[in-house]
Amino acid sequence: MKKLGIAAVLSATLIAPAAMAELSELRIMAPAGPGGGWDQTARSIQSTLQAEGLVSNIQVENVAGAGGTIGLQQFVNRSSGDAAATIVGGYVMVGAIIANDSPVSLTDVTPLARLTGEYVVVVAGADSPIDNAEDLAAALSENAGAVTWAGGSAGGVDHIAAGLFAQAAGVDPATINYIPYSGGGEALAAILGGQVTVGVSGFSEFSAQIEAGSVKVIGITAPERQDYLDAPTFAEQGYDVEVQNWRMIAGAPGITDEQKAELVTTIETMAASDAWAEVLESRGWVDTFLAGDAFTDYLNGEIEATGAILTELGITE
Repeated sequence: MKKLGIAAVLSATLIAPAAMAELSELRIMAPAGPGGGWDQTARSIQSTLQAEGLVSNIQVENVAGAGGTIGLQQFVNRSSGDAAATIVGGYVMVGAIIANDSPVSLTDVTPLARLTGEYVVVVAGADSPIDNAEDLAAALSENAGAVTWAGGSAGGVDHIAAGLFAQAAGVDPATINYIPYSGGGEALAAILGGQVTVGVSGFSEFSAQIEAGSVKVIGITAPERQDYLDAPTFAEQGYDVEVQNWRMIAGAPGITDEQKAELVTTIETMAASDAWAEVLESRGWVDTFLAGDAFTDYLNGEIEATGAILTELGITE
């Protein structure tokens, strides 16, 4: 079977930096509504930095819409040179920028670090007739437009995962009925309310409902089964779909090299802490930490590769 997935990103070894002075202030923009992966990431950073005594005053702001591009544009326009301003983002935003023809991009901010990776799960309501990947593929083959997918922004990792599954099932990805939501909470409400056929997102956004039994997992886009989830991969069900979302933190445009270095050191210290390790474990996030210039190079490569993937799947021209 032709390989359809995207190679999972590799974790980098963490070296705890030397003790450092506490930052007086940090603001984190989560460019999405409450409950989604970026909101979870921003608030996990907030709680860990506070617990480790790395920042005196830290605030989180939510600005939802268009796969993070509304928040990104606001951040770029108002935060130039502000060393206390940061924004979380990730692979979803890379695709959304392309799909939405955004006037700003991640090249307009100052990349600091890639923090986490997370595999994507497809879920259905507990009472849905769709129980596994074969059922979903059959429904798509019968009438792709009748199968509605609730996920994050158009062109983001959720949309890519849905397109890759359709392609693996022999269905034209351009024909799927994908409905983008600005936050994980909105998508979840649509799934639980029976307004859509399936939902697609990172595991952490559905974990409580999976545990409660209000949704069931159709498959996960990991190369092998994960310890935190008792559910099959798409690969073991015969659908070679592998994709991993990653999330990052960036600083404002126009900050100095010294200001960037101080922020990177703060994030490195946080990421090396036991408190952050507990966050990763509790949320089922994979440690993919990569900082500084190495992350900037990685990000530039992802921007180029994602454009080609979106074109191949018919998501963009």
